[in-house]
Amino acid sequence: MDVSSTLKRFGLEQAFNYLYKDPEKNMLSLMDWADKFSNGEFESQRKMIREVMENPNHPYHPYLLHIINDIDPEVMKTTAVNLFINASLIGWDKQEFCRKKYNCNIPWAILLDPTSACNLHCTGCWAAEYGNKLNLTYDEIDSIIQQGKELGVYMYIYTGGEPMVRKNDLIRLCEKHSDCIFLCFTNATLIDEAFANEMLRVKNFVPAISLEGDEAATDGRRGKGTYQKVIKAMELLHSKKLLYGISSCYTSANYESITSEEYYNSLIEMGAYFIWYFHYMPVGNDASPELLPNPEQRKAVYHKIRDLRATKPLFAMDFQNDAEYVGGCIAGGKRYLHINANGDVDPCVFIHYSNANIRHCTLLEALQSPIFMAYHDSMPFNDNMLRPCPMLENPEKLREMVEKSGAKSTDMQSPETADHLCGKCDTYAECWKAQADALWKEEQAAKNK
Repeated sequence: MDVSSTLKRFGLEQAFNYLYKDPEKNMLSLMDWADKFSNGEFESQRKMIREVMENPNHPYHPYLLHIINDIDPEVMKTTAVNLFINASLIGWDKQEFCRKKYNCNIPWAILLDPTSACNLHCTGCWAAEYGNKLNLTYDEIDSIIQQGKELGVYMYIYTGGEPMVRKNDLIRLCEKHSDCIFLCFTNATLIDEAFANEMLRVKNFVPAISLEGDEAATDGRRGKGTYQKVIKAMELLHSKKLLYGISSCYTSANYESITSEEYYNSLIEMGAYFIWYFHYMPVGNDASPELLPNPEQRKAVYHKIRDLRATKPLFAMDFQNDAEYVGGCIAGGKRYLHINANGDVDPCVFIHYSNANIRHCTLLEALQSPIFMAYHDSMPFNDNMLRPCPMLENPEKLREMVEKSGAKSTDMQSPETADHLCGKCDTYAECWKAQADALWKEEQAAKNK
């Protein structure tokens, strides 16, 4: 780490130390300091943050106080340093250098599956198709992180399977790579007090807990008693002053319930700091295309999530409908990639086709493999940011890339051809196109007023 980076890290740590001496009073002083040294950058963001701080009636004022008062100061400091200094400032410069040097995509985050095993067997879970015998070893995950940091990647996201089956290894990796931030999609049923104490010790592990809605909906998909186990885990995390959020997948069957004010308010009451909404993807031979939202349902989700996050003190991300904020599809290493429990390097957690396995090549070589270069050379897949995906909204693009690259299915249990996968999306893409184009035109016109 160079002198400039060390000073930035030290400066942020000192800023947090100052803030926590008297949060209500000192946060505005810190904002004055940020304005002074901003060089005029991020003006709209700084204006918004100042408004949140100054206006007690702003919907995000209680959210700000929730962060300051309910997250352990050392956890908050570590998260901020690792996310903003390491993953964003230091990491981004490294990534940009490597993008130009190697002429390929370099990700901001790496998703990986420590294991295909899971203690639950949820209805419709594509991960279950992999079976429960695949694992990345501790040394393999460690090597992925080491290679990633050389390219500027300091954000790592665990998926599965259920990553918490490997919770001892996950904590060891947090401890060894204390300069990284680790997010974990989890069913939360394996979070106990001992693990929460370990999270408090390492300070850089953040669970994103899967919920399907209320108790009946969650237990109906994940098994009886799961919802109460999740509630218990969240209460434990809150009592330990740890950072955590929610992950919810919307379908044609549940889109109304999980974007309702009642559901959103319940998450706020349970102390969640974020919710990550995912659009249902018909991945796997046994997937159910009828669960894909129709155009009117997806449009309703688009508006509802934006309304909720503008008026309620909980930050929401909509993985499919927020593509405009990240320049379209972020897969293929543009901003992230996925490594499954067998070591296969996939362009996306939902698109299981690859020419590379991390056990037989380096991370950089995987990024330069044919399927990843096809992503690199083809992006964006659509100028309409409401139609970003090469599978869901532009299935002809994925068919073409898989065929030309010679990428093979990485599903160990039930390999699925790209044509079979994309065939489940053709009708959806055609139906959504008219709605998406009209909505995109309407939104762009409103912004240009």
